Amino acid sequence: MNPEHPTSPAPRGVNQAGAAGPAGAAQAGEPAVLRLNGRAVAVTASPVTPLLDVLRDEVGDTSPKPGCREGRCGSCTVLLDGAPVLSCLLPLGRALDGEVTTVAGADRVDAPPLREVREAFARAGAVQCGICTPGMILAGAAVLAERPDASRREIRRGLVNNMCRCTGYTKIIDALESVARPAESDRG
Repeated sequence: MNPEHPTSPAPRGVNQAGAAGPAGAAQAGEPAVLRLNGRAVAVTASPVTPLLDVLRDEVGDTSPKPGCREGRCGSCTVLLDGAPVLSCLLPLGRALDGEVTTVAGADRVDAPPLREVREAFARAGAVQCGICTPGMILAGAAVLAERPDASRREIRRGLVNNMCRCTGYTKIIDALESVARPAESDRG
């Protein structure tokens, strides 16, 4: 609703409360373009709909998991412009100006750490029930993209927002450590 004219719809890019949203943000029912895994995807959800719900219900990408829906477990982690974000807390409108990456896009996007991390998880047996796995893979890939020579301690710090109730983290850390490259000064 337009705040100046209560019976008029809000202008494109402005939410129902009158707050400006990202450029090109659609109102509920109007198509908007979400950049997902290297592709443009038309979505019609309200800009305030959690990105997790849009990905799972409208787009059909079920790799982000609805663990706690409160931003505490990290199961819903996706990458937004390469940085891990909790999709259960992120409104769609905040994601429309960036590139969203999910584990489902590992083979489509130019993100070598993502593919390598996914494969390392399989080799290390770092998967149990699977609820945390996509979020752990994406958070770990983000750590290694930023710091390819990350130490075990840095890897642990990078996973602080991701919870696993099954593995005890050892195999997850081992998998990520197997992908980390030694620093130039460590090579002899």
